[in-house]
Amino acid sequence: MHELSIAQSLIDAACEAAADEGPVRVTRLAVRIGLMSGVVPEALQFSFGLAAEGTACEGAVLEVEEVRVQVFCSQCDAPRALSDGFVLICPACGAPTPQIVAGRELELVSLEVTDNAAADT
Repeated sequence: MHELSIAQSLIDAACEAAADEGPVRVTRLAVRIGLMSGVVPEALQFSFGLAAEGTACEGAVLEVEEVRVQVFCSQCDAPRALSDGFVLICPACGAPTPQIVAGRELELVSLEVTDNAAADT
């Protein structure tokens, strides 16, 4: 389950950023995960809770935004969101569209932190 190592990497990045702010606790992490990234959001959520124990991220909410697969169609000269699975064919004109422009993301988008003193009350 590679989601555990991904969760650990997210926590490491969040804790490092939080440390720059002083004695704070991370309360929320927002991530974007593309449908072609190979990451299972439910497994990442589960792993995140385990990996966060004893860190500045313990008790934080992991907010996941799933990103649909989007391709660039050279026939239409436009990006197109795929509706069914990962068949790389333009849904508008039917042309083959091998250029993927979205859907493989795995990004830490934002963090919310709170002062440790405020978190403990």
